[in-house]
Amino acid sequence: MAGGIALASALVITRYLIEWLRAHQVGQSIREEGPQGHLTKAGTPIMGGIAIVAAAAVGYGVAHLRSRVVFTRSGIFVLLLIIGAGFVGFLDDWIGFRRERNLGLNKRMKVLGLLLVAVLFGVLTVQLTGVHTTLSFTRYDNFTNGFADIDFGKVGWVLWSVVLIMATTNAVNLTDGLDGLASGSALLGFAAFTVIGFWAFRNPCIYDIEHALDLAVLSAAMMGACTGFLWWNAPPARIFMGDTGSLAIGAGLAGLALTLSTSLLLPVIGALFVVETVSVVIQVFSFRAFGRRVFRMAPIHHHYELRGWPETTVLVRFWIIAGLATALALGMFYADFTSLPACRP
Repeated sequence: MAGGIALASALVITRYLIEWLRAHQVGQSIREEGPQGHLTKAGTPIMGGIAIVAAAAVGYGVAHLRSRVVFTRSGIFVLLLIIGAGFVGFLDDWIGFRRERNLGLNKRMKVLGLLLVAVLFGVLTVQLTGVHTTLSFTRYDNFTNGFADIDFGKVGWVLWSVVLIMATTNAVNLTDGLDGLASGSALLGFAAFTVIGFWAFRNPCIYDIEHALDLAVLSAAMMGACTGFLWWNAPPARIFMGDTGSLAIGAGLAGLALTLSTSLLLPVIGALFVVETVSVVIQVFSFRAFGRRVFRMAPIHHHYELRGWPETTVLVRFWIIAGLATALALGMFYADFTSLPACRP
């Protein structure tokens, strides 16, 4: 229900959002130094992330009309994290539109806004839920039988959650440079967390996730919302998600990884986002240290565009990479499960 209703809601909300944004001439400005093929996208409506966040909230809320599905603190806190990060992105998009340039909030204000949202999420979650504070890969006690037995404690876990949220939101933001790239890759990540959350719910004695089912419901809602939005965002895009969507998606992935005790599995699930971010780091370091560029342009999807690959070719091949990474992550999760003794009543 959560996934299906969120998908249908995103399809409808995005359609009318496009009309409203066009009527008010809320369009994207394109950087002149970017690929020349992108100049034709100038004026495309932005802030489509509003539809993703709204549709996910509708899908998540309506799914709880069923019996035995209850709202939980973990699910609500992750949803509030998504909304909060999306609001920071909305301010960035809106200011950028009002100034008629592809720049919104300055870096300091953007970081402070995300930092505030991340800290609030971390404090509320660690104080009011039973989240595990250990360093986790596929479950909370992955490393309890070896040298890497690491328990952050409450304060350390809040700091860890801030680092993960900040890193993931920026990674998705960097990836959002081609029509459908971020939304298509993100829905695969949310699909993985839907499986992980439901699997943890069915095997409580192994994973001990307090609100696993509700987290799976929220993940399914985000998956459906990204899928519905992708219908309008696929090339040629009729709307862009903007920072409103990319920051919300990044926050959602990080929040689910933290509450489902799969923090170190997140870089595998979101491997494409990691590659995009690393390409920017390499480019900046190489230019500042040696005065040379490793890529024609970063993030790396622009490098392949400038090499002559059509945008759809880059898009589909990067989707394949994201799909393979998701499959690998789920395989690792299940392989760990099969190595454990079965739950006994």
